[in-house]
Amino acid sequence: MTSTEFHLLSEPCAWLVAHGSSCPELFGFITGVLNVWLITRENIWSWPLGVLNAGFYAVVFARTGLYSDTGLQAVYLLLSLYGWWHWLRRGPGHDAVVVTRTPRRTAALMALIALVSWLTLATMTRRIPGAALPWLDAALVSISLVAQYMMTRKFLENWLLWIAVDVVYIGLFINRQLPLTAILYAVFLVLAIIGYVQWHRSAARTQLTS
Repeated sequence: MTSTEFHLLSEPCAWLVAHGSSCPELFGFITGVLNVWLITRENIWSWPLGVLNAGFYAVVFARTGLYSDTGLQAVYLLLSLYGWWHWLRRGPGHDAVVVTRTPRRTAALMALIALVSWLTLATMTRRIPGAALPWLDAALVSISLVAQYMMTRKFLENWLLWIAVDVVYIGLFINRQLPLTAILYAVFLVLAIIGYVQWHRSAARTQLTS
């Protein structure tokens, strides 16, 4: 890369930094919107975009002291790879993976995992110098992990968890001076509502044809 090319690339990033954002946050915004939009449409290409999004936001959150969210991106990356594989592999008998309601036993297990994860993450991260709102951050991360796993399994209720999480995240990112990410989560909130409606219809169609 020549010095001129480097300058052309670095100048927009410098402008973003001067206005309270950054290039990783911008790229995270773009990949995040595309990722969630494609998931609402049950499109498998959402998963590779999820991998990219996790990488960008690992950088963003590490810079702002949201350490639980930084670690979450590594798990998101792994879950995105798993979701990609699972949707390609399809379900039992290699049939298409369809939208279903979360079984009660699975829901209870997910609630237990979220509780244990919350207590563990908050206890660990609150001791880290510069940690921001560790208990709230850990709670949002724990619920997000559960929601992301439920999404890979196409459980309808994952969208309800995302709706609740996105509302709180908007306020958190405004507090942490991440305006572009706050806007992103406002978009996520709208997409989560759309996703719930579309997946609910998909589940209804599956029941009618089964």
